[in-house]
Amino acid sequence: MTKRGTAFRNLDVRETPSYGVVEAAHYLRIPPTTIRCWVSGRDYPTKAGKQFSKPVIQPADPEGKLLSFMNLVEIHVLDAIRRKYNISLDKVRTAVHFLSRQFPSRHPLADQEFATDRLNLFVEKFSQLINISQDGQLAMREIIQAHLERIERDMAGIPVRLYPFTRKRDLQEPKEEPKAVVIDPQVSFGRPVLAGTGIVTAVIAERYKAGDSIDDLSNDYGLERLKIEEAIRCELQVEAA
Repeated sequence: MTKRGTAFRNLDVRETPSYGVVEAAHYLRIPPTTIRCWVSGRDYPTKAGKQFSKPVIQPADPEGKLLSFMNLVEIHVLDAIRRKYNISLDKVRTAVHFLSRQFPSRHPLADQEFATDRLNLFVEKFSQLINISQDGQLAMREIIQAHLERIERDMAGIPVRLYPFTRKRDLQEPKEEPKAVVIDPQVSFGRPVLAGTGIVTAVIAERYKAGDSIDDLSNDYGLERLKIEEAIRCELQVEAA
């Protein structure tokens, strides 16, 4: 085994490079171009010539552009901001760097502390960057908190499971989406499964595409229709992202 491979083998499974950009986009229902910009940066034209916008999130494997479970959590949180305000990459980076300087952390947006007091600092910084009203600040905080509530943490506050959105999100009521699908780096190599079952959503979706009805799948797996429907949405309706 190569030295690089040995290093990855010894990593916490939550930090292991496991997801390509397209795969992460599939699971999180975010356009691949958005994730690619966030983890790789991008070139953009200016009057002075081409400039490079640095990445916001550092991928677990920068060389192979592979993402870890912790990267998925970070992207999930940042997507809350993009969904509501379509914030530019530069402003996102400025706010994230501000948070990192104030509270050094490998994953500042995934920390337990971010879910509490540091969220207010983050929103305050964005308010300065985009000049949103107090009502706008409240709406942003509520949407980010709704995303944070889909992250399950261990006793130390470290993310262990992520419940991705499976529907076209209603920004007014993001809490209404069921937590039927979960990404757990300890289960099925971190691929989405139905919560509480370990059944990979891709398997259900493949059977559905092959002709099995939702009722057939519900009976075979002994699960309610809602869970089967959410598994299918997770895999087959990514175009709605």
